[in-house]
Amino acid sequence: MTMEMKDSGSVVLTAYHPHSPARIPGMEQSFVQDIPPSHSPTSRKSLPRCRRINRMLSNESAPPPAFSRSNSQASMDSTSMEDFWCEVESIKESSEDGSEEATLLEFRPADEGELEAEWLQDVGLSTLISGAEEEDGQALLSTLTRTQAAAVQKRYNTYTQTLRKKNKHTVRDVRDIFGTNDSSPTFETVPVSPVPSNGIQLPGQKPVWKSVSSNSCLDCGLDKSNPSVTEELSYEVSFSESITVLPKTQEWPKNQRFKKEDSALPKFIVRKSRFGLTEVGDLSAEDMKKIRYLSLIELTAFYDALGVELKRNRAERVRGRENGLFGVPLTILLENDQKKVPGVKVPLIFQKLLLKLEETGLETEGILRVPGSASRVKNLHQELEAKFYEDTFDWDQVRNNDAAGLLKMFIRELPSPLFTVEYLPAFITLVEKISKIKLQLQALHLLIMLLPEANRDTAKAFLQFLKKVVANEGKNKMNLWNVSMIVAPNLFIYKGKRANQQEMQAAATTAHIVRLLIRYQDILWTVPSFLISQVRKMNEAAMNNSKRQLMFDKGVRKLLRRKTMERERPERPEGAVTFPPYLQSDIPEGVVRVYAPLHSKVSMAIQLNSQTKAKDILARFHCENSRGSSQNMRGQIQSLHEIGGNIGQHCLDPDAYMLDVYRANPQAEWVIKPKAS
Repeated sequence: MTMEMKDSGSVVLTAYHPHSPARIPGMEQSFVQDIPPSHSPTSRKSLPRCRRINRMLSNESAPPPAFSRSNSQASMDSTSMEDFWCEVESIKESSEDGSEEATLLEFRPADEGELEAEWLQDVGLSTLISGAEEEDGQALLSTLTRTQAAAVQKRYNTYTQTLRKKNKHTVRDVRDIFGTNDSSPTFETVPVSPVPSNGIQLPGQKPVWKSVSSNSCLDCGLDKSNPSVTEELSYEVSFSESITVLPKTQEWPKNQRFKKEDSALPKFIVRKSRFGLTEVGDLSAEDMKKIRYLSLIELTAFYDALGVELKRNRAERVRGRENGLFGVPLTILLENDQKKVPGVKVPLIFQKLLLKLEETGLETEGILRVPGSASRVKNLHQELEAKFYEDTFDWDQVRNNDAAGLLKMFIRELPSPLFTVEYLPAFITLVEKISKIKLQLQALHLLIMLLPEANRDTAKAFLQFLKKVVANEGKNKMNLWNVSMIVAPNLFIYKGKRANQQEMQAAATTAHIVRLLIRYQDILWTVPSFLISQVRKMNEAAMNNSKRQLMFDKGVRKLLRRKTMERERPERPEGAVTFPPYLQSDIPEGVVRVYAPLHSKVSMAIQLNSQTKAKDILARFHCENSRGSSQNMRGQIQSLHEIGGNIGQHCLDPDAYMLDVYRANPQAEWVIKPKAS
């Protein structure tokens, strides 16, 4: 039996999240009690419980588990997983002593066709279900690549076939929606050849590549067996389009094992195109919503191209607390925090715990691994709930290991997992079914793009802290694999009818996922440029649809008729001719007017050439305004923003070549202002 989380009616899959008293009968038993009597804890009293568990899992005399690993199931020597099982035991003890309450989110199988309907809604194509003719859905469909279109078509066909079987109502034929006539309908797709990132294909122009500087990309360890080789990642073409089709007879490597050494991970280099790189926070919320739509379509197409099923959970919604600090949904917690600190993106309590550990705990030996006092953590938890928002809590009393315990407790007590209930199986699958780390990383990249904003921002802050912990390995004795093993059970823990087998299978898998998240976080929080290019095309298609709609508006037609009558009158005297606005403009081709409302000189017309970068424009404004700018403005980091046209708002990479960006979006405005934090 492989760990594929079958959506069968005979198995109920659950995820464990400490929050409410709800429990499934029988789940109170520790997985230690499920071990045969010959290996019961009473026979090993001299060993800590977590070490006894680990010893039992590795004991050759113990009966084999009641499952077999799939060919792609990655494994790890149980002795190297001791920290993982110790953390699992610590979590369970925290729950048993009442410092945490447990919520069990039940994953129930969906009715036939429901998953496809939910998928279509989640990718912004609910119009295919309702039958309405909406511009957003049409604009999205017009941007899809070949593999993305095939993924949408496959889900829509499954949905319509299911409805016909159930005889619910008449379903629109896919050929009617997408204008195809043959029996195997296809979408009209965008070209799959490389195009400049963030923009439109420019005739006769080839992308110019530039290596990312070391301060904008993690210095990933090289494989010692081949230290001279690095792999390049390109964001120019969709991941699904770049996959070589695997033969059906190909098998994944058997008994694949993770190497726990940090150097086992390959080094990836991301090349900057002339449009630079775009981080998650550089785009407007509306454009990021479209990125999420496209990311789910692309992730589905990516898994389809690999022959892997993309599994999603359907969890019963668990209502969390509406006030307080722990056990509160991230969105509600942020709403409460924003009343105190407008614009905050990461919960204040989470930020304070991270700050406390960064200031005093990074060099503490065994930080995160060595648990704090359960009674102290419980008391601190209660005191924080009462005093945090009143600013009367004494942080000096908090020991580093207790602060680490509170940090992990905060993550575990979230009513919904940090990486969302829906996509936990997809995280597991990307390791179990995909053997190549580059492909794992691409799948993980799309999953990060799928996260809700609050989850993604909180996860980023957490991973940045973990990166600092690993950087202090020389003093705290916590390397990348140690940290990953400790964090994994706090993010990924499964409880179900076969809890032990699931946990045993998921242990090394989840630790490897966390390791990838920490090591490659700078890559994962960069928006793939092919997605930005599709967002631009979506916005352009929506604008064109709006223009066509206006042309047929009744009021517009009346206005056009009146203008036609006026043109038929005698010509006006010479000098009274009014030119169209684009002819009135005094800005020639290749010249942009840049606005800087916080500077003493608020605007400037700048002639662009093929070598002008965003940072050159910033430097020119800084030189012109160095004397007249306010002291407050001087302390802020100023960035050049592209606003309007075929993008909502886009904070430009300082290395972006402005003439290329201008040609991709000639209708944009260019504004210098502080970058959103």
